Amino acid sequence: MPGDSAKFGEPGLPEQVESGLQLTPRFDGAGGIAAVATDADTGEVLMLAWMNAEALALTIATGEAHFWSRSRRRIWKKGEESGNVLQIVELRTDCDQDAVWMRVRIAGHGAACHTGHRTCFYRSIPVGPGAAPGVLEHAGTPRGFDPGTVYRPKG
Repeated sequence: MPGDSAKFGEPGLPEQVESGLQLTPRFDGAGGIAAVATDADTGEVLMLAWMNAEALALTIATGEAHFWSRSRRRIWKKGEESGNVLQIVELRTDCDQDAVWMRVRIAGHGAACHTGHRTCFYRSIPVGPGAAPGVLEHAGTPRGFDPGTVYRPKG
């Protein structure tokens, strides 16, 4: 991913990565690391996005979530257009440092998803005997805003 100007330590031996106290994120072949955001108060999963080294460094430095947008091919601050900024309460990495977990509070309309829903996970996939492949159900999560009024066409 372009823009990986931030430098972190190089991953060492597995026991150093898993037990040590140095941040040495393991970015994938495209330079990304999965970033999961949950509500700091309720634990609700809000979204999953990708960070590169620069986005992770900006997140750490500002206390607000930044990501690498694969579609826009640039760094974006969550909420830069909608006002739904994700304010970091706690930032963790998993055991092998190839993912991060952000406990956040949402500023703005209280919705993390660009569709206006509180969470990006607003649909469920039925499972088990009798479940039809390819079918989704609405999970009942509310919309916090109308995307048509928040995201205005640029021109």
